[in-house]
Amino acid sequence: MTDLNQQLRKYFIMGSQNCNRDPVEILKEAIVGGITAFQYREKGTGSLSGKAKLELGRKLRDICHKNDVLFFINDDVDLVETLDADGIHVGQDDMPIEQIRERFPDKIIGLSISNMEEVKQSPMKLVDYVGAGPIFTTSTKEDAISSVGLEWIKTLKDKFPLLPVVGIGGINPENARSVIQAGADGVSVISAITKAKNIKGAVKQL
Repeated sequence: MTDLNQQLRKYFIMGSQNCNRDPVEILKEAIVGGITAFQYREKGTGSLSGKAKLELGRKLRDICHKNDVLFFINDDVDLVETLDADGIHVGQDDMPIEQIRERFPDKIIGLSISNMEEVKQSPMKLVDYVGAGPIFTTSTKEDAISSVGLEWIKTLKDKFPLLPVVGIGGINPENARSVIQAGADGVSVISAITKAKNIKGAVKQL
């Protein structure tokens, strides 16, 4: 297993809009619990913008870098440079992968993939990992598509055995094991951590 596979094992995604208390404190608790990667996703209803978005991003980045946790940005290419992120994660409707790779030759690039049609349309050789899903039904993303199930992970791993695959969508401590057993290298979660009463305990169970 490569370093990246291991670093993507417990992948936490969060923006202030997902939190009912200080996101800085939530991230600190999640790191103590054992997350291995973090994605700053300040997007959707109630999210920050401008200077406030940048300031929170800096705080979260500093915490990640201090604790050797990978720090990703969700689709905001300008923020990647400003915050010196380790990488960027994009969806099918964001900036084309070719342009992102040209701009960031040394950054880790992740791409969301939910069906074979998207695989055919994507330059898979240019991405470092894929986010497969939504595996289960999720209420966190406002524009989420219908769930694709565990079989999608098996399909991707069969087709790209060396490419790290992270399951996303509706994953929680109760079903995370099934995602890993299906072949995923890691699981990514939002509310399973932000809404947990015991964050450290929730992360350990993932």
